[in-house]
Amino acid sequence: MLANLTTPLLGIVATAAIGRLGDSHLLGGVALASVAFDCIFWLFGFLRMATVAFTAQALGACDRVELRAILLRALLLGAAVGLTLIALRTPLASAVFGIMGGSEAVTSAAREYFFIRLWSAPLMLGNYVILGWLVGQARTGIALALQVGINLINMALTAFLVLSAGKGVAGAAIATVSAEVIGFAAGLIAVWLLLAGNFRVPRHILFDRARLLRLFAVNRDIMIRTAALIAAFLFFTAQGARAGDLTLAANAVLNNFLMIGSFFLDGLANAAEQLCGQSFGARNRVEFDRAVKLVLGWSSAFGLAVTLLFVVSGDALIDLITTSPEVRLAAREFMWLAALAPACGVLAYVFDGIFIGASWARDMRNLMLVALATYLAAFYLLMPLGNAGLWIAFLIFLLARGGFQALRYPTLVRASFG
Repeated sequence: MLANLTTPLLGIVATAAIGRLGDSHLLGGVALASVAFDCIFWLFGFLRMATVAFTAQALGACDRVELRAILLRALLLGAAVGLTLIALRTPLASAVFGIMGGSEAVTSAAREYFFIRLWSAPLMLGNYVILGWLVGQARTGIALALQVGINLINMALTAFLVLSAGKGVAGAAIATVSAEVIGFAAGLIAVWLLLAGNFRVPRHILFDRARLLRLFAVNRDIMIRTAALIAAFLFFTAQGARAGDLTLAANAVLNNFLMIGSFFLDGLANAAEQLCGQSFGARNRVEFDRAVKLVLGWSSAFGLAVTLLFVVSGDALIDLITTSPEVRLAAREFMWLAALAPACGVLAYVFDGIFIGASWARDMRNLMLVALATYLAAFYLLMPLGNAGLWIAFLIFLLARGGFQALRYPTLVRASFG
């Protein structure tokens, strides 16, 4: 949770630094490129999630050799994906910014930022792997230190390169690349110390065909699941934009409610990945059930608490985010729906963590696609309600994600533990 809370500070510092340059197209370019990177790297978040699951399972099975093999396999996969993104940077940029449709000046600034920052892809994905490997062993203190360190270095370098050194958009991109380099180096040092310098893995284990196929299958399923989740959020944004600038702005303000709720619930989902993965690897049904009950209980408490917080202080939060009277009024109209999101999303976050920890990735993928279809159907049925219908459909999507997984859960537990 603490690591999650530092992440939005990056956007605030970058926006403030570029904003002080006084050129709106530069600010728009960085914002456009940042959205592109968020989608791209979110899509490859499977590297962290799958690594958490496999590492926790190897820990539960007391397989030290496989612990090292998981790290090396995932690092090799991350390097391959990152280098592929760099090789395809020109067509990738053309496709992404062509779809986004910014002005010529904004797109030019976005491409400058994009081409520099993309060099960090192998390192950023490597950091995903290292963080996943640490969390999978419940080394969350080290993972927190690395994540916060990367973010703080990024913020400091952004402020220096943009404001003091006068590097503009390029400075913001260079700051991110530099922070990922430093973070990756620090992560490797932490791993080296934890392994006492022993990275040795027999070649036949590292490249074991069955384990590689399982790695690719789980990563593929998580990637498809994530793509469906991104599609749901993009659809939400697109429908808000079609409703007009005022509705789009109001939804953008209320999206902060979703983001704040996710800070807490995603932290507990990470706990579920580790605890369920470790007990699953040990084939310990009692500990697995205990972990599920603990995470469900704590997540429900946090989800309800955050929803109540939004109900009580939602108006003040809206006023803090925007000074526009029109946007404030429009956001207040739908605030009660946004406030329900944390409570409605509890099961979705918890069961994502449980399914990832147990490597039930295929079922998670299939149920996400069903939930996405349910969301789209609900939206078209609720279209007469306008933006309220869009928000209700999104809440139905959250409930469907968790509900479908909860219904599938007993069958998977019986199949896995007997």
